[in-house]
Amino acid sequence: MNKDFDSWNNLKKKVNNFEKRALFKEREVWWCRLGTNVGDEEDGKGDLFARPVLVFKKFNHNIFLGIPLSTQIKEKRYYHKFHFKGREQSLMLSQLRLIDAKRLLNKAGNLPEPEIERIKESLKNLIF
Repeated sequence: MNKDFDSWNNLKKKVNNFEKRALFKEREVWWCRLGTNVGDEEDGKGDLFARPVLVFKKFNHNIFLGIPLSTQIKEKRYYHKFHFKGREQSLMLSQLRLIDAKRLLNKAGNLPEPEIERIKESLKNLIF
């Protein structure tokens, strides 16, 4: 598969120069410019190199731990299956990463607190 690093690098330079960052909270799902990444690191899709990401842990107004979503359902240890916006989705737990709010595009919705608790358990099982 051929990756379009050049187009992503051009967009990334613009994103980096943004003055404002989106206001976000934990438990929110946002469309996020993840870009084109190396190897098996999860990429964004389309012209904006974006995909939905769960704001899992907010550190400050600028950065958070995010977990990318996928509509590909996998019954594996590195995925957490759940329902969002009427569709079955998966969180790609192994793709958990630090994200700057400059990458956020628009809010897609919120996850309920009970689902966040189940995600925490899945992450504990993954890490420990």
